[in-house]
Order: sequence, then C-alpha cells, then structure tokens
Amino acid sequence: MAKNPEETTPRTRQRARPAFLSRRDFLELGAATTLSIFGQRLALALPGVALPESPGYGPLQPALDHTTGLHLVDLPEGFSYISFGWTGEAMADGEPTPARHDGMGVVLDQDGTLTLLRNHEIWNESRSFAPSRLTYDKFAGGGVTRLRFDARQGAWLDAEAALGGTMTNCAGGVTPWGSWLSCEEDVSSPARGSKLRRNHGYVFEVDALGQTRAEPIKEMGRFLHEACAVDPKSGYVYMTEDNDTSGFYRYLPDTPGKLHEGGLLQMLKVGDRKGLRTEEQAPGHSFDVEWVSIKKPDIAHQQGTRNSMGVFMQGYRQGGAVFRRGEGCIYTDGKILFTCTTGGRNGMGQVWAYDPQQQRIELVLESPGSEELNHPDNLAPSPRGGLIICEDGSRPEQQMVGMSRDGGLFPFARNKVILHGEIPIGKGDYRASEWAGACFHDNWLFANIQVPGVTLAITGPWENGPL
Repeated sequence: MAKNPEETTPRTRQRARPAFLSRRDFLELGAATTLSIFGQRLALALPGVALPESPGYGPLQPALDHTTGLHLVDLPEGFSYISFGWTGEAMADGEPTPARHDGMGVVLDQDGTLTLLRNHEIWNESRSFAPSRLTYDKFAGGGVTRLRFDARQGAWLDAEAALGGTMTNCAGGVTPWGSWLSCEEDVSSPARGSKLRRNHGYVFEVDALGQTRAEPIKEMGRFLHEACAVDPKSGYVYMTEDNDTSGFYRYLPDTPGKLHEGGLLQMLKVGDRKGLRTEEQAPGHSFDVEWVSIKKPDIAHQQGTRNSMGVFMQGYRQGGAVFRRGEGCIYTDGKILFTCTTGGRNGMGQVWAYDPQQQRIELVLESPGSEELNHPDNLAPSPRGGLIICEDGSRPEQQMVGMSRDGGLFPFARNKVILHGEIPIGKGDYRASEWAGACFHDNWLFANIQVPGVTLAITGPWENGPL
C-alpha cells in the first residue's frame, strides 16, 4: 500500500522441527535452501514472455472449493484447494478471525503437521485480538494468527492469535530457525485524538509455538516495512520498504539468530551512482553495491517535515539507491530476490536479485506489460524450481502468476470470489482483491485472498509443469 513519498523471543523448542534449517544448521553449517531459481545466473534475466496457458498444466478452469463447494478460484485441470479461516469465523481461542489476510509463511513441520503464521494488514485503532501477553499496543488492530494444517490428510486443524496490537502487518519472512518476522507497514504514533499508546513501524519476531515476545526489534528500523528474507549463511536480514521512494535494507545482528540482541541497519548504495533511480534501468543491468549505515534507525519520516532525517533520508543523503515500492522478498539459491511493485519504465513492476557473495544487484525481470505481469507483490519459490508471484494490480480478476526457470510468465490461479450470502462475511464481488502470502511446502501451495479474507491450501500435479 503506497504511502507518503520519502516515508521513509524465545526460540522454538528442540523437539519441534523447523520447516527449513535447524538453529544448529543455521549457525554451524550455513547451508543453503534446496530451491534453485538461480541455478543459472541469467535464467531470469530474459524478458518475461506471457503464455496463453500454464505450460504443462493447461488452461485455467473453474475449480470448486472442497470446504464450501463454492467456485472461488480458477486453476489448471487436476488442481484442487481447501479454504479455511474466513474473516469473522471463530478461531480456537474464541476470537473471530481478523480481516485482511496478507503475508504468510510455513514456519514449522512436526511430522506432517504444519504451522503457518499469517499477517493481518489492519490499520484500525481498535482492540487487539490477541491476549495481553501477546499484545504490543492494546488499541492497535493488526497482528498475526497461527494456523495448523495436516499435510498428510489435507485438512485444516485450527487457528489462534499469535501477535496483536500492531498496525498494518503487511508481509515479513520466515527465519531459518523456525519463526516469522512480521513487518508493520505503518509509522503511526500516539497523538491527540489517537487511541494508540506506542510507536509503530517495526519488525516483530513471532515464535512458532506461541512463546512470542511482543516487543519490536527497533534496531531493524522504523519505516514502512514490507517483507524480509534471512540469508542463512550470514544471518543478515534483508528488508524492503513499500513507498514510492524507498530503500533496500539489511540488518546485521550482533549475534546471528538473536535479532533482539541488537545489530546494525544499513541501506544499499549502487557504487558511485549516488541516489540511483532504479525504475529507469533495463533488464539485465547489474551493479556493484556497497552499504551505508543508518545511525538512528528509530526515527521515522514525518509528513510535512522537509528536512526529516528518518531512515530513508538518512540512507539517501549518503547516496542510497531509490526503489519504487519494494515488496516481496525471499532468499533462494544464495540470492535475495525482491520485487518493486511499480518499478520499471512502464510502471508495471520489476524483479531484482542481490548476490551477497558478489555484492552485486541485477534487474532480472521487468514486466512486459499489464497483461503479462500486473504489479508483482509477494513471491514464493517452488521446491521444483519455479516461482509464484502474487499480483496487486489493476486486473478485474487478480491472478497468481507462475514463472518458469527460463523466465516465462503464465497465469496459475485467478480470483473468482463472488459471494451471495453463503459465507457469514456477507455478499460482494471480491475478484479484484489481491493475492498475498503465497508459500510452498512440499506438494502444497498456501495463499491468501486478502478481502474478504480467506486462506487456501492448493495441491495438484506439480510435476507436469515448472512449479
């Protein structure tokens, strides 16, 4: 969600197996994930080519939800899905499911029982939906819910509050040690007429098993946070900022894996290209980079203050590069991959890749046009080498777009949600609502339709195509 230009826990128990790397693997081995989108450095540097149908999967067609029997989405033949957690439905803790489902990740796999943590992009100054021990600011309406899914039986189990009292929890990222970093895309503060009690605009770490410390990691900066990704080799956390003029950041923790213990925030700078405007670059362009340090990470940009020294301006005045609406951010095959939703010469979006070893950034994809890729947002790498991109654009029926290893783009899922009172949330045409929170685990793809707010578990013959 674009805002003002220039806006700038305790660990998982040892018996619970993280979905990715164990803490020991993370700290001692520094192993990479098995995902391989960048097995060839230039695999995605080609202009995306829109295909009339999913290669290998065939055209999209109506698919009925196994839970409600409703036609909620179109998918390729052979794929099916199970809906869960509609806005307003009672959770296991008795609270109604919060609205505006957004970023999400699988953080734990306990012998086939998966734990997902899901953001809720709510900016209302309302009562926290979480218990007091999991609440940061009791009059902030956003937060995180915990979902459990039986991957063997293909069945949703339950949901409950995991973090409350935060604002506009948009995206975030899974850590290699089995937790979720939830990002506030909001820098609201207590003010006259406001119910808020605390400053917002931070990153929170949410524990997979409920032992969350409901306090922000202030050293990670106060700005319009969007998403983040952890490099398991270094422990550095890379972060995007959703603003028309935004930076790309990294957090260097003093102790890898212990983010609350302090660290250093930095912003990316492109060599001697001071203040490079990245939306003007062409696909295939790459640059050597360096990083400038943010001395005061807890200062947010103040609207109407020309000489603000918020996080973005601190970096920009040292030559930091300017991105347009940084959003999805993931680690895969040794690279940090992130989107700029309105980047590119046509404003339809970009995908960038940063190589931590080479200290180099490359524009690997610019949307060819609104029909092929319409404002890329959240990203999800497939275990089989492809990529899912959630769109947040202008389509009358929003899509999840697949990307093959050679850079080909194709529609994989289409939002068809029209309700006539079958769901307690009420009636409405929600086909233009964005997809969010896509994440893979083995043969399951999980994703949210933000409004009216529902989570889907999708499976099918993945082996027939690039995902």
